[in-house]
Amino acid sequence: MRLAAARQPFPYPRASGGSVCWYRQKEPVRAARPIVSIVDDDESVCQSLPDLLRELGFSAQAFSSAEEFLTSDRLNRTKCLLLDVAMPGMSGPALQRELRLRGLKIPIIFITGQTDPALCHRLLQEGAVACLLKPFNESALLGALNSALRAS
Repeated sequence: MRLAAARQPFPYPRASGGSVCWYRQKEPVRAARPIVSIVDDDESVCQSLPDLLRELGFSAQAFSSAEEFLTSDRLNRTKCLLLDVAMPGMSGPALQRELRLRGLKIPIIFITGQTDPALCHRLLQEGAVACLLKPFNESALLGALNSALRAS
């Protein structure tokens, strides 16, 4: 009886004789959720974007400055960085250069309110995976994240 409790019936009968197959039930495999860090000085972005990312299956944490991110424990564990272009102190492109100098190859998705196509083109040439204009929609964000995670 103890063995029967550890097994669950397979939902399809076997072809020979219609008997039921049995298998041991295993714990579901939980894949590690990719860590996405957000660096943006806009408080509303820092509050709302991590919630959206968690709903999409990511582990997310927001930082209000590049300097805060550089001193965090997430720096070496981040699989993708959502990075604002214009911030007080160190800008997004300056953080991108600093990460490159440190030998950290974190895929970067820039998020910006600036509508200058030349800026986005330059950021992409310097290694960014994507450049999203604020406000961006969930599908554009998810597409950029999937591209970034494939690149890492």
